[in-house]
Amino acid sequence: MNARLSPLSLAHPDLRFAATRSGLNVPFVARGEGEPVIFVHGSLCDYRYWSGQAAILSRSFMCISLSLSHYWPVAQDRAQSDFTWKAHVAELAEFIEALNLGPVHLVGHSRGGCIAFHMAQQYPYLVQTLTLADPGGPLQTGDTPPPALPPATAALRAEVAALIEAGEIDAGLTMFVDSVSMPGTWSKSPAGFRNMAIDNALTLPKQFRDELPAYTQALAAGVRCKTLLVQGERSPHTYRDNVAQLQQWLPQADKQQIAGASHGMNVSHPAAFNRVLQAFIDGAGR
Repeated sequence: MNARLSPLSLAHPDLRFAATRSGLNVPFVARGEGEPVIFVHGSLCDYRYWSGQAAILSRSFMCISLSLSHYWPVAQDRAQSDFTWKAHVAELAEFIEALNLGPVHLVGHSRGGCIAFHMAQQYPYLVQTLTLADPGGPLQTGDTPPPALPPATAALRAEVAALIEAGEIDAGLTMFVDSVSMPGTWSKSPAGFRNMAIDNALTLPKQFRDELPAYTQALAAGVRCKTLLVQGERSPHTYRDNVAQLQQWLPQADKQQIAGASHGMNVSHPAAFNRVLQAFIDGAGR
């Protein structure tokens, strides 16, 4: 791995920092050797979200997980960058170029799945395979743009943002996490996930102001690499609807379901998720 490392690496010895051509210092962890697998986190998360994958899959691959700009651990150092999905797509591409690793096996979850999808569509030369776990964002199945958020969803997001910005972090995260998974998920979440979400809570109001783009058949046709779509058996229907439609649209798509899992499938059911991902990457090379 030939990375352009930032001097920030000295201040955070447990991390490495890749200096991109746009001037960002992107924190990441790398573990293992072999073909590179890049993991992209979603809402409220950072590079720590994928620890259950790196611990096992690093036996076969070089597992690299990063924190997108504005997320822990150095959000304040990079507050000058825009918090938008477009900025994160470009940042991810520059990160892979800075590490000189493309084409990579790219894995994204939730909002990170949307970012990974658009990076594969816009920068196909950097992506060997694409894995989308419960990809976030709306669907556009015809010429008509997808409808606006349901009033109940919009109201919930406004209340979550208000709670978080008022310092009521636990109350806001309880509402949000339970809404994208299942009631009671936040209170039952492991301490590691809860601490990570609290560290990243202030990104949530920013995210609500930056709506994700719609998946369309035309965009999906531009993703030419082999793609694995993964859903939790108990994930909210919006994510399962995305998986079902993308399976039809993507030229080379396979689908797997993690039994008994909801949205945070790779954390709650890491062994099953890891088996599915390793089998896909191994098979893609044949």
